[in-house]
Amino acid sequence: MLLVLSEDHKEHLAFLHQVDSAVVGEFGRIALEFLRRGTSPKVYEGAARKLCVPVETVQHGVEGLMYLMTECSKHMISEEDFLDSLLVLELGDKLNQTLLQMYLQHQREIRSILSLLPSTLPAYHNVEWRLDVQLASRSVRQQVIPMLMVRLLLTKARGTCTEHSSRVLQTDLRTLLRLVSMLEAALDAMKTSHARRILRNVK
Repeated sequence: MLLVLSEDHKEHLAFLHQVDSAVVGEFGRIALEFLRRGTSPKVYEGAARKLCVPVETVQHGVEGLMYLMTECSKHMISEEDFLDSLLVLELGDKLNQTLLQMYLQHQREIRSILSLLPSTLPAYHNVEWRLDVQLASRSVRQQVIPMLMVRLLLTKARGTCTEHSSRVLQTDLRTLLRLVSMLEAALDAMKTSHARRILRNVK
């Protein structure tokens, strides 16, 4: 899976062209610290004075880097896809490798931080399933009609409490096999070089 960067995000990360790898590493440290404890305008101001650039430039660079790391960690993007996602920025191999090492080093911690943040969407908790088979009806004495029943158990955080809910889905075997086939084909298509080229140019 490739991460699709918006034009604003590309513009914010373009600032990394103008600084060396040590500064990029410092921006990464600031971004991770902000994830842990929240943002601090004083840190932006101090970095801006050292680099002799506007505070907004530093803020956009750090926030762009923070978005890059959190989105890649959230989707568990592979090393290859991470580097391919950076191609549109044209940062160069050295800087790309610096960002990759930063991502690999802190991916687990970032996912742990993200898991503690409240979400407005329900999260998967468990699944229960049952296979029903209809063997006869009033009009047909002998028949075999399998039906799959799936019950998704979901959780949603509300303040200090956890709200539980469930969704029941039903499908016949033919439709289920068709869905599995289509999803597998879509995943295979995403791995092709043609799909990667298209994604690189999607805004």
